[in-house]
Amino acid sequence: MIGVMIVEDDPMVLEINSKFLRRVEGFTLYKGVSNLEEAKKAMLSKKPDLILLDVYLPNENGMDFLKWIRSQEINADIILITADKSIERIQEAFRYGVVDYLIKPFRFERFKEALLQFKDRYDSFKNSEMIEQKDLDRYLSGQIAAQNEADFTKGFNKYTYHAIWEKIEQGGEEYYTAENLAEMLQIARVTVRRYLELMEKEEKIYKLVEYGKVGRPQHKYRKIE
Repeated sequence: MIGVMIVEDDPMVLEINSKFLRRVEGFTLYKGVSNLEEAKKAMLSKKPDLILLDVYLPNENGMDFLKWIRSQEINADIILITADKSIERIQEAFRYGVVDYLIKPFRFERFKEALLQFKDRYDSFKNSEMIEQKDLDRYLSGQIAAQNEADFTKGFNKYTYHAIWEKIEQGGEEYYTAENLAEMLQIARVTVRRYLELMEKEEKIYKLVEYGKVGRPQHKYRKIE
């Protein structure tokens, strides 16, 4: 499990981000703190793998914490979560090595995308001592192995695609409905249907139409062997 610390002064936002985090498999919340003093103490007691860091804190600035972490040579990755849209701030954040930058307000899908991209790289680096250029290029460009960004269909998110396909692939010959997948993955049903239709066109899944006595027919999907 990837340990996460959230630095956020607004209790409601902290709770929302904590709930978001619990919805993404492979992550666990180490601690949620509301100021930089608490954050520094937490870092010394149990270092997280990833920090979700707000910039605007009461009488404090999250960028100072980011700079402190780098000055202390602490190995922890950081995703900035802030309402600051300025190019100056974004450039400064990336110069100090943040792995992603989320502008408030954001949707769960974007939050999940950031975490999945981080997890993909984290898991691969953890299990390797060396890496080839082609594999490094994939991480630097933010791609997941199963998807080639250059060929990906416009209007679809590769991380959402990956999450849905992974669940179908794991099921083997089991049939899924858009409602099943939406509930399991916490993604809107209409979104899941769009991706299932795309996968059907790609001939990756088979659609079974079941007609009942009343109501609309039910569409079920499984992987094509």
